[in-house]
Amino acid sequence: MKGKVVLAFSIITLFVTTSLSAKSFPLAAGPSNPAATGKVEIGKDKNGNVEVTIKTEHLAKPAMLTPPANTYVVWFQEPNGEPINQGQLQVDKNLKGEFKTTTHLQNFEVFVTAETDPNTKVPSSQVVLKANVQP
Repeated sequence: MKGKVVLAFSIITLFVTTSLSAKSFPLAAGPSNPAATGKVEIGKDKNGNVEVTIKTEHLAKPAMLTPPANTYVVWFQEPNGEPINQGQLQVDKNLKGEFKTTTHLQNFEVFVTAETDPNTKVPSSQVVLKANVQP
């Protein structure tokens, strides 16, 4: 019984600590998809890394954009650094998307581009959402 109480207390403490340190940053829509909205939520994991969650709404299917694309790609870029492809942002039938990852970066720009190749090493100029993250 005592072990269950200690475990419950530990879980609650972890939840409260994570909730208190979490921050949210609005994503600004680009001209190719002006109705898109979203936010970047960040928190710290037990190792000091930044946990990043991106949630979007009203994000058109990439094939509907001009020019059309195949997918959305999430990028992180430190000041004066090169953009780093973090992976694909999937959009569901309700035009909502969610993306989660962990990074060691502390101050960086997050942006989402429409791409023909999900493994591209260089972002296209078709930025649909962006935000600056400064924990």
